[in-house]
Amino acid sequence: MKTDTGNTDSSLLRQMRDGDVAAFQRLYQRHQGPIYRYALMRCGQSALAADVVQDVFMGLLTRSYRYDAGLGNLQNFLFGVARNLLLKQDQTQRRHQQLPGQGHGNEDEEEVLISEAAEPSDAIFSQQLTEHVRQAVAVLRPHYRDVIILYELQELSYAEIAVICSIDIGTVRSRLSRARAAILQYSERMGWRTELTMHTNTTQATMTGTEQ
Repeated sequence: MKTDTGNTDSSLLRQMRDGDVAAFQRLYQRHQGPIYRYALMRCGQSALAADVVQDVFMGLLTRSYRYDAGLGNLQNFLFGVARNLLLKQDQTQRRHQQLPGQGHGNEDEEEVLISEAAEPSDAIFSQQLTEHVRQAVAVLRPHYRDVIILYELQELSYAEIAVICSIDIGTVRSRLSRARAAILQYSERMGWRTELTMHTNTTQATMTGTEQ
């Protein structure tokens, strides 16, 4: 973020609320990309991701979503709004079915993967992630997908992810660890293990080391 006080998110928000269209456009240009990439990786559909971005920024413009600067930065707030919209979409469409025999126990007993029939992302946008990694992430259950996308792709800290997902830092750590293990499990089934193991090992030390 630039140091010019007239160009901070807070300043642009004030200008936007005073009717400055250019201020809204600058906020959109600044934050649209990360929100779209998160939504696309999360839902796997470019049209739905674009709709989510539109809803997020229209809500910001119309003040449907109340942003409190004291609770964190604007971009993390927008990630949270996008996540909530996608969760509602999950519930509406009921696209993610339970595996046979899966119960409703606690998270430690829960299957992390959805199924091998889950649709992969329909676009390639990250140079850091191979197509196989994207496909593996696409079959994670939504709340595991959230944390691994926000951590690996958006490079947010555990604390930031905890706020966005309304969970504690310990749960963030646990979900990241289980998501990575599930990705490797899925990769074994698909014959991708060597490639995915190499990618996962580049960040494995972070999970066992000091919190960001």
